Amino acid sequence: MRLLIDSAISPLVAKSLAAEHDVVHVREIGLGEATDVEIIEAAVQQDRVVVSCDTDFGTILALRRQTKPSFVLLRGDIERRPEEQALILVRELPALEDVLSAGAVVVITRERIRVRTLPVDRS
Repeated sequence: MRLLIDSAISPLVAKSLAAEHDVVHVREIGLGEATDVEIIEAAVQQDRVVVSCDTDFGTILALRRQTKPSFVLLRGDIERRPEEQALILVRELPALEDVLSAGAVVVITRERIRVRTLPVDRS
């Protein structure tokens, strides 16, 4: 899977995922200070899934009714330690590959995983 890790997550998470995924951190490609919209545009151009702790990505995708990029949100009850975040992603991403390839917002918490297909239906 091709992943773009947002600045809300440590570059150590990207390094931890690199053995199994094609992953870059926004800082590696000069987007460390980019807006969320610029990151979304880069993810679309590079065919990557955005991974972040920032809920704004889901809001932007919903308001724009975009079908790409997919977005994985790590919610607040998941520890902010890079090791914990990397372990959760390594464990959960394989089962989510099909929905993320098709276009989805995936919210991962300690208790559950929610999937919303893109574009998000606001009804």
